[in-house]
Amino acid sequence: MKKVLSVVLCVCLLCAMMAGCGGSSSGGKKTVTIGVFEPASGDNGAGGKQETLGVQYANSIQPTVEINGETYDVVVKYVDNESSNDKAPSAAAELVNAGCSIILGSYGSGVSIAGGPTFENAGIPVVGITCTNPAVTEGNSYYFRICFLDPFQGTVLANYAYSELGVTKAYCLNKLGDDYSAGLVNYFIEAFEGLGGTCVHEEFPDGNSDFTSYVANAKAADCGVFFSPVSTEAAQLIIDQTVAQGATFPLLAGDTWDSNVILQAAMGKDVNVTITTFYPEGADADFDSNIKVWINGDATNLANNGGDDTVAAVTAMGYDAYFFALAAMQKAGSTDPAKIMEALWSTEYTGVTGPIKLDQTNGDAIRNTAYVKKADTATGTWMAMDPVTIG
Repeated sequence: MKKVLSVVLCVCLLCAMMAGCGGSSSGGKKTVTIGVFEPASGDNGAGGKQETLGVQYANSIQPTVEINGETYDVVVKYVDNESSNDKAPSAAAELVNAGCSIILGSYGSGVSIAGGPTFENAGIPVVGITCTNPAVTEGNSYYFRICFLDPFQGTVLANYAYSELGVTKAYCLNKLGDDYSAGLVNYFIEAFEGLGGTCVHEEFPDGNSDFTSYVANAKAADCGVFFSPVSTEAAQLIIDQTVAQGATFPLLAGDTWDSNVILQAAMGKDVNVTITTFYPEGADADFDSNIKVWINGDATNLANNGGDDTVAAVTAMGYDAYFFALAAMQKAGSTDPAKIMEALWSTEYTGVTGPIKLDQTNGDAIRNTAYVKKADTATGTWMAMDPVTIG
């Protein structure tokens, strides 16, 4: 059944009025504000910038929305949550104070979980773009999302390692206290050991920049794969150490490694990097070609995309999230956060990453397909492998 709405509806309406949420007029034009809650700095800054690019591109294509026959200019308010769970609530409060009707984000499950109560208390719905930890939406009636979840992604990765690579012993490394990497590693271990494999599991502390010992430990334990779904900053160092120590095991990771930052780190090196993600470049030729023109046409966009025009899956997801939000507003027939929240449950939208429809329990996307990609270290591009569908 749906999350409980009846008890909170009146509170939500009151909060919306008190906070000044919803549409407004500026210079005779009606406006509606969409908040973007993303990291532009910190460990996940690179991924956050790429996810934000998708929203920015979508807004450049459609900067207005028709609601009940009236045209609203869409104002997008961006805040940097700095990849920090401690700073996430204040960043969330900034969006609340900006009078947003709906929020998008964040890249990084930890900051999404940390900022969630602020949005919930204000009565503003949030659509997570690529925050895959189940705890993001569990217990928070205002948080929804359009991506698959880590229990699914962990199962796909475990099956790939065990069945496709033929590995029976896996090394797993996550960052201590990081909801995303710790959660995904745990789901991987559960699935991998369920298949009959064994795992060596370690955690590294915040601020660590030396992965020499972890790679050495994986080699010493004779592990057949190194699984570490961590930030792109840590990933680059893991790649370097794997090569430096002559380790031959494949590096396996989830959606955070789907970045040209990873491709650049692996370029020209004898290393095997395979990931799961939400969208493979080439799946929608028109979208890919058009956004590449947009990225290359602005130096800031190009820099925020890591210096080239590789299309990251998180960018495609950010693009879809923007249009999903517009569809919810149109279905609600209002810019009122409470009405938009109610409409989200039945909003459906088919984007470049596929059809988006939410379940009626936690407001999670009904998605059961992940895309597997392997880094081509000679060309610095991703090679798309067969997608994996479960259920």
